[in-house]
Amino acid sequence: MGKSGAEKTSTPRTPIGVWLAGPLASFHLIVTVSVLLTVLGLVMVLSASSVEAYAADGSAYSLFTSQLIFTVLGAALFYVALRLPIRLLRRVSFPALIVSVVLLVMVLIPGIGDEVGGGRRWFTIGSLSLQPSETTKVVLAIWGAHLLASRRRENATIKEMIIPLVPVSMLIFVLVVLEPNLSTTIALGIIVVALLWFAGLPLKIFGALLGGGVTLAIIAGFTAGYRSARIRAWLNPGADSQGADYQSRQAKYSLADGGLFGRGLGQSRAKWSYLPNAHNDFIFAILGEELGFIGCAVVFGLFALFAYTGMRIAARSLDPFLKLMVSTATVWTIGQAFINIGYVVGLLPVTGLQLPLISAGGSSTAMTLFMFGVIANAARHEPAAIAALQAGREPRFWRLLRLPSPEPYSPQDPFGVRSKQARKAKAKKRPVGTQPAMGKTRGGPPGAGKYVAGKPVKPAQPRKAPTKQPQPRAGQMSAGRPTAARTPKPAKQSPPKRSQSAQRAGHTAVGASGAESWRAEAWEGPRPRRSWGEQPPPRPAGWRDGGQSGDPAGGGRPPRRRPAVFDRERRMS
Repeated sequence: MGKSGAEKTSTPRTPIGVWLAGPLASFHLIVTVSVLLTVLGLVMVLSASSVEAYAADGSAYSLFTSQLIFTVLGAALFYVALRLPIRLLRRVSFPALIVSVVLLVMVLIPGIGDEVGGGRRWFTIGSLSLQPSETTKVVLAIWGAHLLASRRRENATIKEMIIPLVPVSMLIFVLVVLEPNLSTTIALGIIVVALLWFAGLPLKIFGALLGGGVTLAIIAGFTAGYRSARIRAWLNPGADSQGADYQSRQAKYSLADGGLFGRGLGQSRAKWSYLPNAHNDFIFAILGEELGFIGCAVVFGLFALFAYTGMRIAARSLDPFLKLMVSTATVWTIGQAFINIGYVVGLLPVTGLQLPLISAGGSSTAMTLFMFGVIANAARHEPAAIAALQAGREPRFWRLLRLPSPEPYSPQDPFGVRSKQARKAKAKKRPVGTQPAMGKTRGGPPGAGKYVAGKPVKPAQPRKAPTKQPQPRAGQMSAGRPTAARTPKPAKQSPPKRSQSAQRAGHTAVGASGAESWRAEAWEGPRPRRSWGEQPPPRPAGWRDGGQSGDPAGGGRPPRRRPAVFDRERRMS
């Protein structure tokens, strides 16, 4: 007979399957992918930007240094995201959205936002540049997941789900297009589409919104001259090989020059002013030239592993907010990587979207690492991970980070408001100065001299006996009615004491059963010892069954095993 499906899939058989079945496997996977992509990105930025940086500043490490600074900032944001409580992340999502919209408005003001390459997209602080549209991606994903999860819990209608999210998203799209920055608008559109899809929007409405978004993107692509030139070069490759199609053609030459194993790290020829933006938009071409097809396959594998891990975390989470946020962030990251690689190899028109964590871009790297930290935080909130962490099964290395213990999800209290209010109410009922302390101290009553929460606790005061109200006597008026005479209760009589002779004979006083006398003798201590040759006292009839037969007074004992010393004494006598 064959085994059932549940028995076949109950326990993994391979070592990889056993490891993946662990409670913290998702957390370890997302951290590993983040570290590998970040390290690979730093190496490729150093290799691809060295020639251009030396030509501009006289130092081959200027662009790499800026990327390294933002990577360190992103690592700090990754750690902060790991420590953030989920309820706090949801509460600050809307204020963060307002701040992001204000920054998008301010960057369009001349004198505040810097114009570079025909676009006003950056704030310059010293030698560092910040791009507010990158922050808006993360904020929109978190706020949208919070909004849809709350509306879904409240059983909102389709109109109530669409109206808060879509109008705000359209406002953000307009502000980003005005920079102009169509590539970031496409990334924001992917985030909104993923939110609505995973929220369970009906297929007809979803298709209508998706079709409208694609139509607007095509219109925006043909409105500007450089955008329409890129689309025409993609539709008719080779028509303008020295103009709009120059960058895409050089990227293909670079990939073809890499072969299977590549020319070697740092040995690219296209970065010597043949391929524009080699360290940014077209860094995948440099990676393919230096590391070959094997290097490109490693990048594909890392992003595929990230996609698997993100969907695994979303499927295992119980919180609808975490499900929406993690799945949306996963689709956004994979979609952006697909678009970047697609226009490098010629499958899509050039848009300018960066390859996450690999392309040079300070704001993009920092915010992507923050989003990866939020996903890792969600991995620690899986039910199996919460049970393992509360049981102390966290590895020693992660204990050094002193990460807070994750809180389990409660459908009745997703924000943790009720639990917080309950703790406050409990603290008010038991103030620090009056709550009793555990244990005793020498020379004092229990709790004296103890400290609770850093403050001394007052010794417990003896309770006052409740005062009894005098009862009205017979014949007096009580509530307008005469009271009846009270009959005195009979006084409790203590059981008669046993005499010395009754103790020796094993009998009890009148009214006591044999079993009770046997228990009393066991607690009163040993019997008096008999002298040598003295006969044991006579046993009453029925002593083996506890007075059930023989002795009507119940003076017997419960059955027990007789010690062998009685037999020896009887034989000797």
